[in-house]
Amino acid sequence: MTDPHEQSSPHGLPGQKADQRQVEAAAWLAAVVENSDDAILSKTLDGVIMTWNRGAERMFGFSADEVVGRSITMIIPEDRLPEETEILRRLRAGERIEHFETVRRRKDGELVDISLTVSPVRNAAGEILGASKIARDVSAQKRAYAQQNLLLREMNHRIKNLFSLTAALVGLSARATTGGEALAADLSERLRALARAHALTMPELSDDASGAGTTTFVALLEAVLAPHASDGTPHFTISGADAPLSGNALTSAALLLHELATNATKYGALSVPEGRLSVELSMEDDSLRMQWRESGIPTPPEASRTQGFGSTLERAALAGLQGSLTRDWEPHSLTIRLELPLARLAA
Repeated sequence: MTDPHEQSSPHGLPGQKADQRQVEAAAWLAAVVENSDDAILSKTLDGVIMTWNRGAERMFGFSADEVVGRSITMIIPEDRLPEETEILRRLRAGERIEHFETVRRRKDGELVDISLTVSPVRNAAGEILGASKIARDVSAQKRAYAQQNLLLREMNHRIKNLFSLTAALVGLSARATTGGEALAADLSERLRALARAHALTMPELSDDASGAGTTTFVALLEAVLAPHASDGTPHFTISGADAPLSGNALTSAALLLHELATNATKYGALSVPEGRLSVELSMEDDSLRMQWRESGIPTPPEASRTQGFGSTLERAALAGLQGSLTRDWEPHSLTIRLELPLARLAA
């Protein structure tokens, strides 16, 4: 039996309520699309743009009036046009394309990395009319990933150097001490000196932030070489002028001096008890000049002269400091001459 309340309704209220719910649902959906941070757009199977939300305006720089009715290829770089042909082919086959990473072009010509999801749009009969696209800017993630890879490479390199340096420190301590306790104490002091050098080159990670980012060239040099002086033997001397170090120059100088000290530990004056290192600093023509002379060294192996990652890091550090470095090899000695602009050290 029909509900008497429905029979008495002259306007068919249940149907009206259903229509109202559909209108409200459509309004909610439109608001979600329009206010999304992602670029959301639709196009025909011929690639003609039909809708364009505010997220798309922010991402690509075009207003809706500028793009609706035009081809989607206006935001596709020439070398990426074959992608659109493949996308349209898959759409006509009814496929959905999820999280496709590609590159698109903004109004100002700048390229933007995006993650793209493409879905077919169907009518009531199930026929495919076109596609909806959701594009998310992944440029920041790409940059972060590249930076992460660079940092991981640097960390891997430093860890390898740390193992090599620790092994060398064990050898130096073993030659200078007798007994397990003495060896442990001597080695611990060397490792603490190494930690102090690391703290000096990474002040933003230190517990003491006073004067963070600023030191002097001699202070940095002493910190880098400190692990080789903990047994009281004068393996090295530092004399002459000094200069302030700050900002990016501190990091570049630390990397450069670390490479020189590492090579001296592996192959040079700091690798044998009879080896000696003298470092002389002077100021000339608005530059800091350093003469690093190693004597009493064994015949250097070919490995010390090959171009590896350490050489690449050395060149990068020199480029950052706008400096120059030369090496003069002799049978049992090595002289390194370094020149650095004073203005760059304080930059």
